[in-house]
Amino acid sequence: MNEITMQKSITEAVQTGIIDCDVHNTVPSIKALYPYLPVRWQDYLSEHDIKSLEPNYYPRGTPLAARPESVPESGAPPGSDLQLLRQQVLDPLNVRCAVLNCLYGVQMIHNEDLAAVIARALNDWQREEWLNKESRLRASIVVASQNPERAVEEIHRLGSDPGFVQVLLLVRSEKPYGKRYYWPIYEAAEHYGLPIGIHAGGVTGYPIMPVGWPSHYIEDYVSQSQAFQTQVVSLVSEGVFQKFPRLKVVLLESGFTWLPSLLWRFDKNWKGLRREVPWVDRLPSEIIHEHIRLTLQPVDEPPQPEFLLQTIEQIGSEDMLLFSSDYPHWQFDHNEDALPVKLSTSLEKKILFDNALSVYQLDKN
Repeated sequence: MNEITMQKSITEAVQTGIIDCDVHNTVPSIKALYPYLPVRWQDYLSEHDIKSLEPNYYPRGTPLAARPESVPESGAPPGSDLQLLRQQVLDPLNVRCAVLNCLYGVQMIHNEDLAAVIARALNDWQREEWLNKESRLRASIVVASQNPERAVEEIHRLGSDPGFVQVLLLVRSEKPYGKRYYWPIYEAAEHYGLPIGIHAGGVTGYPIMPVGWPSHYIEDYVSQSQAFQTQVVSLVSEGVFQKFPRLKVVLLESGFTWLPSLLWRFDKNWKGLRREVPWVDRLPSEIIHEHIRLTLQPVDEPPQPEFLLQTIEQIGSEDMLLFSSDYPHWQFDHNEDALPVKLSTSLEKKILFDNALSVYQLDKN
């Protein structure tokens, strides 16, 4: 067993398998999408010499980009080899189901027609090259959120396909996700019982920090949690969950240690400003507990394990955390244990299996 390989049997609570809620499959090159594109758009990409839409959220050449063992012998990008995924995650972790979140540059394309057709081709590629070849995999529907109408068309096209269990958005968006501009996406997702997954990343054309442009990548990386907090506050304050009471939102690669303080601050200020948002008819923390879920990796670990236990307890719900490996990114650094701290058997089972089974309704697929 090499250093990337994780322990096969985590605890007695998960002998039947775990659910990995954030695995990244990568398009090896844009030509891999050509069989799923109309000829017109194949010609367009060729004539404009577009070789890749890979967003590259991790700087090239750094050890944080991806585990070295995840790079195929062919030299293709990490995450592009299904057999390596089987060997390094699905088999050793006894994964019963893994949710693929394909991060591609769809949301960064200003041509809305091209963005929509790339999203459609990407989803067809996922189905053909991943879902049809490995029964343990499910995928998120990649949509071009620049045009909610086109995004809804894609959700309706794939919403009944059991291979797709989520609608994927990126946390940095042109507008806060609570805005009514995005509500058609939520309506379609709720119709099919699909959660909205909001993943780290995204390019909007605006400064990525509230006070302007940063100078260094570390500023960008650390401030991602601020974007997630902003989206949570927007979704609750704008009344999204009152309008769509069955909708769930999963925050992917968001971290979670920031959540307790946000809950406290949100509840406190709502009590003084509730007349401004009368549709928020109960404590924001109660709405968040019911509708928001968060994946485990990356974990912002304090110096002492007991502090992390306290943070998990302060979240106030055992239903909110979902296991994730974040493969092939080098976030999962617990090769001996799937979790960063020892938990009760019941909570461990919830995080590793039960919570994801419920939010993705995998027992129906």
